[in-house]
Amino acid sequence: MLDISYPCGRDVVEQVLPHRDPFVWVSRVVACEPGVSITAELDVDPKLPLFAGHFPGHPVLPGVIIMEALAQTASFCALVGRDEPGVLGFFAGIDKAKFRNQVQPGDTLTLKATIMRNSSRMVVADVEARVGDKVAATATQKYVMAKAEQ
Repeated sequence: MLDISYPCGRDVVEQVLPHRDPFVWVSRVVACEPGVSITAELDVDPKLPLFAGHFPGHPVLPGVIIMEALAQTASFCALVGRDEPGVLGFFAGIDKAKFRNQVQPGDTLTLKATIMRNSSRMVVADVEARVGDKVAATATQKYVMAKAEQ
């Protein structure tokens, strides 16, 4: 188990999560109670290539990327307290997803997760993404916790 103090940066995020560029969607973890709740942030880089096509002239961070950022945040919270090397969180479902406000280049997206269920095989989290005081997205996400198959 890692001894982590918060806030922590992407270097620590990459010690816990298996994701690497270009698919790390957590810039830093602001606070975390392992297995219970977490607050993290994503700095939405205006130079991301995806903004060239989503949408030209009106760039918006895709909702699927917001959901992935929330999943990485919740997975960090679920994994950081476990002493199980090689365990990954794989999406098993997204329920009640709502997209309320757009996320644009240059925004800082605040990512919050509350772990509702945390067993050896399944994690369920209520998640929320905000820009400032505006809710961008909410959902209940489910992840199967398993070793990566070789």
